[in-house]
Amino acid sequence: MGAYAYPRFPYTPPADLRADPPQRRPLVVIGAGPVGLAAAIDARLQGLPVLVLDDDDTVSIGSRAVCYAKRALEILDRLGVGDPICDQGVSWNVGRTFLRNDEVYQFNLVPEPGHKRPGMINLQQYHLEEALITRALTLGADIRWKYKVVSVQPQADHVRLQVETPDGLFALEADWLIAADGARSPTRRMLGLDVDGRIFMDRFLIADVIMKAEFPAERWLWFDPPFHRGQTVLLHKQAHDVWRIDFQLGWDADPEEEKKPENVLPRLKAMLGEDRPFELEWVSIYTFQCRRMKEFRQGRVLFVGDAAHQVSPFGARGANSGFQDTDDLLWKLKLVMQGHAPDSLLDTYSEDRVYAADENLLNSTRSTDFITPKSRASRVFRDAVLDLARTQPFARKLVNSGRLSVPSYLTQSRLNTPDADRFQGDMVPGAPMADAPVSKGGQDAWLLDQLGGAFTLLCFASSTSAVPAALRDKAAELAAGEIPVRTLVVTPQGGELAGLTVLADAEGWAGQRYDAGDGALYLIRPDQHVCARWRGFDAAAVRAALARATCNA
Repeated sequence: MGAYAYPRFPYTPPADLRADPPQRRPLVVIGAGPVGLAAAIDARLQGLPVLVLDDDDTVSIGSRAVCYAKRALEILDRLGVGDPICDQGVSWNVGRTFLRNDEVYQFNLVPEPGHKRPGMINLQQYHLEEALITRALTLGADIRWKYKVVSVQPQADHVRLQVETPDGLFALEADWLIAADGARSPTRRMLGLDVDGRIFMDRFLIADVIMKAEFPAERWLWFDPPFHRGQTVLLHKQAHDVWRIDFQLGWDADPEEEKKPENVLPRLKAMLGEDRPFELEWVSIYTFQCRRMKEFRQGRVLFVGDAAHQVSPFGARGANSGFQDTDDLLWKLKLVMQGHAPDSLLDTYSEDRVYAADENLLNSTRSTDFITPKSRASRVFRDAVLDLARTQPFARKLVNSGRLSVPSYLTQSRLNTPDADRFQGDMVPGAPMADAPVSKGGQDAWLLDQLGGAFTLLCFASSTSAVPAALRDKAAELAAGEIPVRTLVVTPQGGELAGLTVLADAEGWAGQRYDAGDGALYLIRPDQHVCARWRGFDAAAVRAALARATCNA
């Protein structure tokens, strides 16, 4: 057993960035945490040059964000880091909730087969950041360590920055600025912007413990356990024999005292047993809030992740929703920067992600109120639900030990084209795509791996001969448009079509999940959200939906 060795990244003097007048960069990202790095990677995949500024020179200290949900993993797949994250992390689908020693509730995040990724992967944030940094650098992102932005001044057509380095201050300009600088966002503070919401009056102790243990790779949460009476405890298995344990302490706990080893070790021994050897890797005390900015776009400054919104840790909605922010933002930013869409397309980033943030805040607040009730009535209700759940199935549905992160269905987005035809199932306009096993060229593959980064027309047909002739004739024209739309065909048996990629849906999961009657077509956004669907092909309807999805209508 041994603690993680934190890397130190090299500082590069700013000689190449100093200029008078200040040098102008097309895109600058502040913050090299998971969300800022995801933005940088996506920018490079979109063909955009990007400069990342971070005031530190290492990865995050401690496990921090530890649970990465299925949708976040699918985004990481598109960014090219899904495999190393999943290979290193601990996958799990099952969560268990206990009242004292009795199990009262269990859930399974992926109850049906036919999905590439599990419901969750547990991996310490420092491992995730290392993988993201490697990928960003491989793609040509310019990352500068020990570069602290100390002034942000929005202008009509750019943002002016003052940056502090070990070699002094210099000025820099950005056509567009992405603020990914965390919950205490200096960028937000420098612009005088507020976050509104609720701060919860409670404290939790995080302990990262290195040990050999036989606990399964599941999420376990206890209410009133015998080793920590009257409070809650959460256990997660992480990579390399590191276990994350969270102890509820109460608001009156002294953070500095509780972090001392002489106070942490007795809690751990009471839980794990006096004879179990372990090593304490990291300890922290956290409080939490459920808050967001009013708008995530402020002119040419775009806020993502914790800089834009903060949630409680119950439900793993922080980093996961941050990845979805950048997933929504970067394709829109590319089209605006390249002159293929109006500036107003970026307003829909704020609209859609504020909607998603409100959904996350609601779920996070409800979970927190159940786990840490703050009124006598709330505690009586919580305790009654837990007691009944031991024997009564109806009560188990009321147990809220953290509704875990799921992607938002952006059904209210003005980029969607309303249905004109009848469909069944979940793949409505605004929905994130469901994955499914397929084959490509005789090789096993996954549907989501075939899409992303560009608009795609997904055509389901009973055979290649049933693909509409008009679609076959127009596919090359759609692909060559100012905003390209590629065509992807799915049939039960696969096959070949000149100039088109054909996937086989031999197991039928794709057809089932997309209600794929013969001739069904879906227009998919670059971030793998449905924006329109039809039962038949009409080139004019596709062009109109594309125009609507890019604010060009």
